[in-house]
This record gives sequence, C-alpha cells and structure tokens, in this order.
Amino acid sequence: MDFSLFAHMERLTPDQDYDTLYKDFVGLCKMADEGGMRAIWTGEHHGMEFTMAPNPFLPLVDLAHHTKNIRLGTGTVIAPFWHPIRLAGEAAAADQITAGRIELGIARGAYSYEYERMVPGLDAWTAGQRMREMAPLLPRLWAGDCDHEGAFFAFPSTSSAPKPVQRGGPPIWIAARDPNSHEFAVKNGFNVQVTPLWQGMDEVTSLMDRFTAACDGQGGPRPKIMLLQHAYVGADDDDVAVAAREISRYYAYFFAWFKNERPVSQGLIKSLSQDEIAANPMIAPEKLQRDLLFGTKQEVIDRLKRYEDLGYDEFAFWVDSGMDSARKRASLARFIDDVMPAFQ
Repeated sequence: MDFSLFAHMERLTPDQDYDTLYKDFVGLCKMADEGGMRAIWTGEHHGMEFTMAPNPFLPLVDLAHHTKNIRLGTGTVIAPFWHPIRLAGEAAAADQITAGRIELGIARGAYSYEYERMVPGLDAWTAGQRMREMAPLLPRLWAGDCDHEGAFFAFPSTSSAPKPVQRGGPPIWIAARDPNSHEFAVKNGFNVQVTPLWQGMDEVTSLMDRFTAACDGQGGPRPKIMLLQHAYVGADDDDVAVAAREISRYYAYFFAWFKNERPVSQGLIKSLSQDEIAANPMIAPEKLQRDLLFGTKQEVIDRLKRYEDLGYDEFAFWVDSGMDSARKRASLARFIDDVMPAFQ
C-alpha cells in the first residue's frame, strides 16, 4: 500500500494569518516528501476560508520547489468550473514546470455554496454529466488535434499547448461514490479516489465492492483505487480522545458549509456553538474515533492492514482537521515514523 497526504490551507477564525497558514501547509508537505509518501493532494474551492484552494496548480507548482520526489496531485479540480481546453493546458503546463510530477484528480464538486457562485443554477447531476464529458477529452487534447461536439462543450481541432512531460499525460483520478461513477472511471482507464467521509468500515468495504464490481463488469487492466480518510496517530489514548473532539468540531463546520444555510461573512461561516456541535449524533467524538483512522500506533496499523486486505492501493492521510499546526505535525510524524514502516 502506498501513502499520500491530503492537505489544504484551512482558516476557521479571522485571527489566523495567511502567511503562517501557508508556511504550515508547506511544512506538512515537506514532511510528507522527506518521509517517503508517494503523493501530495490538494483541491479546488472558492470563496470558503474553511478550505482555501482557488487553483490547486498554483500551490503544486510551488511545492515542486520545496520537495524532491513526491508526486503532486489535484485532489480534486471541480470539473464544471473548467473548460476542457483550459484544464488540459494548465495541467500540462504544471507538468512541464514540475518535471512530470503532476497527477490530475477530478470531481463534480459537492458544495452548493460554490455552485451558486461559480455556475448559477448548476445541480449535482448536471455537474456530474459535465465531468463525464470533460475527463475523456483530456488525453485526446494532450495527444493533439482533438475536435469535439458534445452536450456541454464544442470546439474545432485543438491541441494542448504545451504538451505534458509524462507520456499520455498526467494520470487521471476520478472521485467516485455511486456505482455509475466507478463504472465511468474504470471504462475510461482512470484511477479512482473514494472517501467514506465520517462513515466507518461498512462504507469503506462498500466503496471497494462498487469498484470491484465495475472492474469485473469492464474487464481489461485494473486501475488503482485510493482511500481518502481523516487520520490521527495519537501519542496515547488521552491524546486520541482530544483529537476526536477536534475532528467532531471540524465535521460540524463541514456539514454547515454543505447545507449552505448559515450566514457567511468574509469567507467565514457564522461560528457554531458547542450545543450546535453536540446536537449531531453522526459526528459525536466517540463515533468518529471509532469510524475514522484515529488511534495509537498499533490501532492505526491494524485498521490499515484491513484496508490493504480489501484491495486498496493507496491511503491518503486527510490532515485537514481544525487542529493547530503542532498537533498536525506530531500526528503526521508518528504516521511516517511508526506506522508506514509496517507496510514496507
């Protein structure tokens, strides 16, 4: 099993300084590179200081100058916010600048808050259809002289300029949940990225079952599948319990953004009270501690072994959590030093 880091700049209160947050982000990515992780993933979001990432290619290109070997992936670009010619060109340019280290994760997007600002009237189904029309065009644009007449895009013969360094272009990963998304990815030879979010082992198993069924239905080479999940390696049981309370607060804000019902000012959502956080049993600390990859060294190793046995090729350590930088770094250091060696 390979391991990667999934990270963004996250700002929960107005007193946090942008420069410090970015340096913290770079510091975590350097740890991942020096610790032998395979890739760094960072995504795309707009108008939300909860997750600041208006163009993932910008930090990835910068990270190429702070790291040596690690792959640099978009986790993920939001397909309906892009034109395929622009996405093919920017991905190829980033691949040139980073000497062929780019990987391209693509999703339909999840936040209606972003849809109503970037593409008013867009819904999740239409966003998914736009993604399915766009993604197969990218390898054709990288190959050159691609023309297209579709439901959402139409253009005469066009070639990506520049061309990517990697033969065939950067590897493409599709964020998938429902069986149709798995089938689409596998049919087109794309890798798959899944996340159970706040859910536990049953969902981890179900996501793999959907991927396996898609592979069995298509035949041909099996693409890779990556599991993205929040993780925390604690120094002891008390430390893990503290982390569980912190991630419960994070998910309370995640749900508030997702519901898109709460006032937002200066990119920050109106603060949640402790009573509001505690009111959602789905994100109770004890439940999240059980269902996420939270635990001491051996507990985390044992859970990852189960993921490996299911057939996952890669685990992405989701470090966004609302925790302070020191706690993120300590957990990631324990993951690199104490957990990853068990899989070498």
